[in-house]
Amino acid sequence: MWADSHCHVQYDGVGLDAVQAAALAGVTRVVTIGTDVAHSVDAIAAARAGRAAGLEMWATVGLHPHSAADGMDGIASLLSAPEVVAIGECGLDYYYAHSSPSDQLSVFAAQVSLALSSDLALVIHTRDAWDDTFAVLDSVGVPPRTIIHCFSGGPAEAARCLERGAYLSFSGIVTFRNADEVRAAAAMCPLDRLLVETDAPFLAPVPHRGKPNQPAWVAVVGAAVAAARGVPVSEVEAATWANTALVFGLGPRGAAAAVSPERSA
Repeated sequence: MWADSHCHVQYDGVGLDAVQAAALAGVTRVVTIGTDVAHSVDAIAAARAGRAAGLEMWATVGLHPHSAADGMDGIASLLSAPEVVAIGECGLDYYYAHSSPSDQLSVFAAQVSLALSSDLALVIHTRDAWDDTFAVLDSVGVPPRTIIHCFSGGPAEAARCLERGAYLSFSGIVTFRNADEVRAAAAMCPLDRLLVETDAPFLAPVPHRGKPNQPAWVAVVGAAVAAARGVPVSEVEAATWANTALVFGLGPRGAAAAVSPERSA
């Protein structure tokens, strides 16, 4: 059984049908990620519909750095939904200039603080912004359950994340020809800090590049991580399944299990 720790079921190109297909392929645990207020509302609705259909689905709410200029209004009000298990994705992205660095830094710090005060996991997006990402975490505090989503650094960046207790989540990038540094990071990441994701509909792994990504293909990512580590695929499968439950504080196994709004670390 595989867990897709990060996808966007509510986006065009994915949808609940893709989660149902993934479940038939052995991907039986899915976390769908919010990126602004509207998409966070949609993520909650998707997780709720999936659970009603017998799927094990969960949601996050957050403000992506691309939308940082929109401000935090409305994010905190969504935390009471019982399907919500994390804040994010949030963070810093200096590759694009959709929001100013100052806006990004402000709303990232606010969401780190919100994760701490609400005892929720934190899902971080960081691109071309490692130093500032670590500076915010060191200043505000690192939530005990912090995930570096779509990890795109090498062993040096991985070590800095791991020093702060973070989990590293590997995406289809680990299958790309020019991603030797990412594979090296996957090889050195402790097994109990390892996650896999699709980021569907983005970053489809080889041999599916150019197509909308699907949660079912998280097994392809996991196989690439296992190859980089030189271990059986089953070892990565079992570890990432368990780690997803641990880091997100998921309830009893099974899609129909009730989700308590009272959470513990």
